[in-house]
Amino acid sequence: MGTNIIKLTGRIDTGNASEWEQRIMPQLSAENENAFEASELEYISSAGLRVLMRARKTVSAEMRIFNASSDVFEILEMTGFTEIFKVEKRLRELSVDGCEVIGKGFYGTVYRIDPETIVKVYHSPDSVPMIKNEQRLAKRAFVKGVPTAISYDIVKVGDKYGSVFELLRASSFNDHLINEPENFDALMHKYVDFLKVVHSAEMDADTIPKAKDSFIGYLEVIREYITQEQHDRLKELLSAMPDDLHMVHGDFQMKNVLLVEGEPMLIDMETIATGQPIFDLQALYVTYIAFSEDCPDNLSSFLGIRDDLGKPIWNSILENYFDTADKSALSVINDKIQLLATIRFLYLLAITDMKNGELGEKRIRRSQEHIAELLPKVADFMI
Repeated sequence: MGTNIIKLTGRIDTGNASEWEQRIMPQLSAENENAFEASELEYISSAGLRVLMRARKTVSAEMRIFNASSDVFEILEMTGFTEIFKVEKRLRELSVDGCEVIGKGFYGTVYRIDPETIVKVYHSPDSVPMIKNEQRLAKRAFVKGVPTAISYDIVKVGDKYGSVFELLRASSFNDHLINEPENFDALMHKYVDFLKVVHSAEMDADTIPKAKDSFIGYLEVIREYITQEQHDRLKELLSAMPDDLHMVHGDFQMKNVLLVEGEPMLIDMETIATGQPIFDLQALYVTYIAFSEDCPDNLSSFLGIRDDLGKPIWNSILENYFDTADKSALSVINDKIQLLATIRFLYLLAITDMKNGELGEKRIRRSQEHIAELLPKVADFMI
């Protein structure tokens, strides 16, 4: 199905509503979606809205209004029109030229626009659905008691899109780790305590994706890198995990956990899911261990922290989360986490250019070796 665009301009009111009706009706398509482009629409009265309603009743094809200004959107919302038509506001344009880059991630780059505002610009030019989904997930987490920043605006940044947040005097745990190395133990303790708070939040059934379902999907993507027997056994282990409605962030690395006036707050909510804590811990293993295994300068280039901090960070996460320094007990837990992490690491390699070149080939071989070594030792993914 295509899109039939009909442009609305100026003012549509009692004085010219019949003229607009005569203009619109012949342009309607019965087969394609009818989309009213409203970037130049200054005002629409109840008479104009009745014209659009008659247009809607004339054809059965879908209809929407897009690029509506804030004033026009407010009229449509106040009259309940947004419950009848799909209405999309015109996005304001924003430039990040000269702005400080305060973070880079898998999905986008974060810029500080001013002391109170940041914008996350997504790499993909088709990211608006992703941004809207992140807003939806962040709101669900917030109402469940998880402190999180919720985007209040979607903006156009060149040919890409961004999500705007108000974050006054916010800095990440990653920043504090760089600037306050003497406070390593206290920072790690506070960071892991907050991870436990996130994991204590119970989400509503059927509103958030299940982490184990995502991982079962990953297995299909990495089939070419593992044997059929390994695939079947990993799928069996994942399928055997009981459903769990507790929240999993999905990318809890320290750049995504802020301190706002001393209190932790989460950002980057597009990856949240439900499931066992191991699904968050595996992502941390990927960040602080897996990526650096064959690329020793990964932490300094990606996170800006010392490369020799990867293992101390990971060991501190394990010891604080499980409240033990028992190396034997932690080794068993680590094997399970590492095996799950290797699935995700292979998946990330498979879907990106990271699989290419000498480093990519080395990472794939290493991951295959880890699966062959760990799978016989892991009886389940419960920790």
